[in-house]
Amino acid sequence: MSESKSSLEMATVGGGCFWCTEAIFQEVKGIHKVVSGYTGGNAPGRPTYREVCSGLTGHAEVVQLTYDPAIISYRDVLLIFMTTHDPTTPNRQGADVGTQYRSVIYHQNKVQQQIAEEVFSELKDAFDAPIITELSPLGTFYEAEDYHQDYYRNNQKQGYCSYVITPKLNKLRKLHADKLSGV
Repeated sequence: MSESKSSLEMATVGGGCFWCTEAIFQEVKGIHKVVSGYTGGNAPGRPTYREVCSGLTGHAEVVQLTYDPAIISYRDVLLIFMTTHDPTTPNRQGADVGTQYRSVIYHQNKVQQQIAEEVFSELKDAFDAPIITELSPLGTFYEAEDYHQDYYRNNQKQGYCSYVITPKLNKLRKLHADKLSGV
């Protein structure tokens, strides 16, 4: 039986470099689409990668997920997100440093906001430092340039992919094996 598009929902999260977060969610059961992009900034117009990387636009690198809530809940999406990156470091994930790499959840409504707050509370003792993940309403989402889409799938032998993304995928596979699509 085919799912109707109207039954799908969206989530927008940023956990550092969007290549990592994209690769994580491409393996999760119930995720129909993962789009790398930018949001949360205040500069006018459509931002470019170079502008976002400058740190001057205020945008974060994020992924926008289209998912089937009959297969995976928003809560589970957030649990996967929070446990596959470091939500305790401000404006940094590993060697990636800057406001564009902040840990952030952009909620689309009060229900998503409440679920995110509950996940923060549930996970607060799981980390050695306080969770600093930003929780903000979703503004305009801008899709990143084409060469950023499916980055890991298209560049697995590239150094960043091997040394940064592959270990995150291994962590996902260990912590959330029951949520994987078998891709």
